[in-house]
Amino acid sequence: MVSKDQRRRQLAREKFERQQQRRSVARRKTKRRNVIVASAVAVALAAGVAAYASAGLTGGDEAASAPPAPRNPCGAPAKGTPSKKTWKKEPAMSVDTSASYAAKLSTTCGTIELKLDPGKAPHTVNSFAFLAGQGYFDHSKCHRLVDAGIHVLQCGDPTATGSGNPGYSLPDENLKDPRLKGGVYPAGTVAMANSYNGKDEKTRNSGGSQFFLVFQDSRLPPNYTPFGTITGGMDVLRKIADAGATSPDPQTGNTAPHAHVVIDKATVTKS
Repeated sequence: MVSKDQRRRQLAREKFERQQQRRSVARRKTKRRNVIVASAVAVALAAGVAAYASAGLTGGDEAASAPPAPRNPCGAPAKGTPSKKTWKKEPAMSVDTSASYAAKLSTTCGTIELKLDPGKAPHTVNSFAFLAGQGYFDHSKCHRLVDAGIHVLQCGDPTATGSGNPGYSLPDENLKDPRLKGGVYPAGTVAMANSYNGKDEKTRNSGGSQFFLVFQDSRLPPNYTPFGTITGGMDVLRKIADAGATSPDPQTGNTAPHAHVVIDKATVTKS
């Protein structure tokens, strides 16, 4: 016959085993969720692909009341409408690969200045300069902000949906740039978004007009053409990031910045 003391010990042991089992299940769920988040971050920059999953980034499953949306820290956009131009093929090469090129993005949130690298990414810089000259970027919204896992602002799509393109695609370039050490795109990098899915080689060489600005070191696979560096306006990008982003759009998957970031004018100059 089992004594009362033995029965108590048995019940305590069973309770402990149940607790351990629940903790084990919770650990597995957390690990699986983190894997999903990490995978989603890697594809967040793929233009036109269902993108960034925010689930799990808050660190808890309990429902919480949503805070009020932050105020827009940026000004009103200049008068004008986004471009609807498209082209059947990549523009003819006219960039001087031995020269220096600078880009200026005059936005509603402030000016962002870039140094472009035609020597390492001639097709990308040539296209960027062509599109800027055509007014393609003018009056377009920067449609995606990611500030968890990776830290980027994505622009260059006049449709502001993440699926817009100029009608042609660009070859991948400069993917072995020594600055991309340890699978990290360092703060200040300007790179081209694309629709490479990480598996099918046929989806490579799919850059177009969408580019992203890295405002903090971001761990990403070297699949996105780095074609310049940010030389001015990191404070502008930080202001945009500090205003936060929306929840993923159910149609596009984009996490749009709360700041109303519009490129009023984009220019590229040779020096």
